[in-house]
Amino acid sequence: MAAKTARSKATPTKENGVRVEEGLSLFKSDKFDADAYVQSKCSINEKDIKQLCSYLLDLKRASAEEMRRSVYANYPAFIRTSKEISDLEGELSSIRNLLSTQATLIHGLADGVNIDDDKIPDESLANGLLKFEDNDLSDLEKWATEYPDHLDALLAERRVDEALAAFDEGEILISQANEKQTLSTSVLSSLQFAIAERKQKLADQLAKAACQPSTRGGELRSAIAALKRLGDGPRAHTVLLDAHFQRYQYNMQSLRPSSTSYGGAYTAALSQLVFSAISQASSDSSGIFGKEPAYSSELVTWATKQTEAFSLLVKRHALASSAAAGGLRAAAECAQIALGHCSLLEARGLSLCPLLLKHFKPIVEQALEANLKRIEENTAAMAAADDWVLTYPPAGSRHASTAFQNKLTSSAHRFNLMVQDFFEDVGPLLSMQLGSKALEGLFRVFNSYVDVLIRALPGSIEEEEANFEGSGNKIVQMAESEANQLALLANASLLADELLPRAAMKLSLDQTGHRTDDLRRPSDRQNRNPEQREWKRRLLSTVDKLKDAFCRQHALDLIFTEEGDSHLSADMYIDVDGNGEDVDWFPSLIFQELFAKLNRMAGLAADMFVGRERFATSLLMRLTETVILWLSGDQSFWDDIEEGPRPLGPLGLRQLYLDMKFVMYFASQGRYLSRNLHRGTNEIISKALAAFTATGLDPYSELPEDGWFDEICVDAMEKLSGKTKGNNGEVNSPTASVSAQSVSSARSHGSY
Repeated sequence: MAAKTARSKATPTKENGVRVEEGLSLFKSDKFDADAYVQSKCSINEKDIKQLCSYLLDLKRASAEEMRRSVYANYPAFIRTSKEISDLEGELSSIRNLLSTQATLIHGLADGVNIDDDKIPDESLANGLLKFEDNDLSDLEKWATEYPDHLDALLAERRVDEALAAFDEGEILISQANEKQTLSTSVLSSLQFAIAERKQKLADQLAKAACQPSTRGGELRSAIAALKRLGDGPRAHTVLLDAHFQRYQYNMQSLRPSSTSYGGAYTAALSQLVFSAISQASSDSSGIFGKEPAYSSELVTWATKQTEAFSLLVKRHALASSAAAGGLRAAAECAQIALGHCSLLEARGLSLCPLLLKHFKPIVEQALEANLKRIEENTAAMAAADDWVLTYPPAGSRHASTAFQNKLTSSAHRFNLMVQDFFEDVGPLLSMQLGSKALEGLFRVFNSYVDVLIRALPGSIEEEEANFEGSGNKIVQMAESEANQLALLANASLLADELLPRAAMKLSLDQTGHRTDDLRRPSDRQNRNPEQREWKRRLLSTVDKLKDAFCRQHALDLIFTEEGDSHLSADMYIDVDGNGEDVDWFPSLIFQELFAKLNRMAGLAADMFVGRERFATSLLMRLTETVILWLSGDQSFWDDIEEGPRPLGPLGLRQLYLDMKFVMYFASQGRYLSRNLHRGTNEIISKALAAFTATGLDPYSELPEDGWFDEICVDAMEKLSGKTKGNNGEVNSPTASVSAQSVSSARSHGSY
C-alpha cells in the first residue's frame, strides 16, 4: 500500500517534468522567434504602449502647468500666509517663554511650601524675592532684589539702549545662576517673569512711539532695531511699514486737490509723498532686516498696496476730469509725473511702473480718444465754411513764422495745427506704449477728413450719403470749380505725404524725462520706423480714395449730360459713314474736352502742387485712364458696335482710331502716359478692328498711314492749346514717338 502510494506520488512529478521538457523544446527550436514569443505573451501592443507613454507625458506636462498656474494664482495668498506664519511663530515663542516662566514659578512655590516656618524670615516677600538682612545677603541676591526696580526706572525714563543692555545682562546672570545654582528656583522664576513682563512693556512702548507722526527717521530706525532685538522681528517689520504709512498719511492732510488747481501739481506733490515713503521704507527694511525673503515679500506687498491707493487718488482727483474733457496734455503729464517718481524705485528692486500703467493707461486712452474726436469735429466744422481756396497759414498762428510755409485751405490749416499740437502732447505717451494707438487714432481722424473732402465734390453726396450715416456733421461746403476741387487733393496729399509724417517723427524721439526705452521692448524700438513707414503708406492709400472719387466725378461729367445721355456712344462712330466722304477729320468732341480739361488742370496743378509734381502727374494720368477704361468696359457701346443693326464703317473705324491716337499723343506730351492707358487704348483699337473685320472688310486697307494720323493729332493739339507748331516741341519728344509706335503695333497685330 505504501509502495502504491509512493508510486502515485511520483507519477505527477514525472508528468510535470515531461510537460516542462515539452515547454522548453519550444526554445530549442531553430525557428524560435523571441520577439514573436514576447509579443504573443503581452496583452498590449507597441502602438498601445506608445499611446500610453504619450498619455503619461501629457499628464506630466499638464500637471506641471497646473502647478505653475496655481503658484502664480496663489502668490498673494502665499505671501499673506508666510507673514501670518512669521507672526504666529513670534506669538508661539512669547507664549512658550511665558509658560516656561509660569512653570518655573509654580515649581518654585511648590518647593517653598516644604521649607520650615522657623527658617523663613519675618520680612514679607517683595517682587517674588526673599529678602534677608543686609548683612546676610550676598551681592547676587542684592542684585536680584534691585533688578526689577532698575528695569522699571529705565523704562520710565525711556532709556531704551540701557534697558536692552540690562535685559541682556539679566539673562546672562540668570543663565549662570541656573548652572551654578547660586539662586533659588523661586528667585530665578521671579527674575524671568520680571524680564518677560518688562520686555513686553518696552515692545509696546516702542511700537506706539514708532507710529507717532512726530517720530523722525533716526528715532524710527532705532525703535524698530530695538524692537527687533527684543526678539519680535515680524512685529518690528510690520510696525516699520505702518509707521511710514502713518507718516505720509499725516503729511497728506495738508494736500487738498482743487477743481481749479493744476492736476500736475497735485500729482507731483502726492507722488513725492507716496514714493518717498515707499523708498524710505525699503531703505529702512533693507538696513535693519537685510534681504530675508519673508520681510522682502511683506515690503513688496505693502508697496503694491500703497501704489494702488495712490493711483486711485490720482485717477479721481487729476486724471478723470482731464480725460473726460479731452485734455490729453494734462492727463499724459500727470501720468508721466507719477511714472517718473515711481521709476526711481527700480534702483531699490521695486518695479511698480507696470502697476501704475495698468491703472493709468485706460484713463489716458480715454483722453487720447477724446482729443482725436475733438480734432475730427473741429475740422468737420471748419469744412462746413471752407471756401476751398489755398492760402498760407493765418498771420499770428504758431506756424505762420516758419521758414517753410505750405498753402492749404482753412480746414486743412486747422487740421494741421491741431495735429501738431496733438503730437506735442503725445510724447509722454511713449512710456505707456500708446504710440501705436496714437498713430492708429490719427489715421482714423485723417480718413474721416478725407471723407469730408469727398463729400465736398459736386454730385458725390447722393452717391456717398449711405456710407456716412453715423459720421455726425454732414454739412460741407461744395467745391464748385476745378481749382476748388484740386485744392481738396492738395490738402489731402500735402497732409499725408509731408505734414503728418513729419509730425509723427516726434514719436521717434524721447522728449520726456522718463526712461521710455527701458519700458519698451528692444523689438519695439527696432520696428518703430517701419511702423511709421507703413502708417504713411496707409495715409497715401486714403488719398487714393479721394483721387478716385475726383477722377470718377470728372469722367462722368465728360461722358454724360445732365439729362443722363452719353457723349460717348457707338452712334458717334457709326453715323460718320452716313455723312458721306466730305468729313472734316478732327478728334471727337469728348476727347477735345478731355484734352482741354487736362490742360486746365495741369496749369492749376503747377501752382498748387509745387514740389509735388509727381502727384499732379499721377492725378492727370488717373483721370485719362478712367475715361479710356470706361469706354473699354462699356458693354452697351461694344454691343452696338459688334452686334448692332448698323455695322461700323470704314470712316467710323478711322475716327475711332484717330481718337485713340489723339489720346496717346496728348498723354505723352503731358508725361502722364501709363501702362494702363496703353493697354486700354490698344484694347479699344483691337475690338474695333475685330468688329470691322467681322463685316468681311479688310481694316488695314481702309486706314491711312500713321503719318496721316500724326499730322491731324499735332494740328488738333496746336489748335486746342493755342500754341504754334514751332513752340510745341513736346509732340516730337521720344515719349511721343514710343506712344505712336505702340498704337501702330496695335493696328498691325490687332492686340497689345
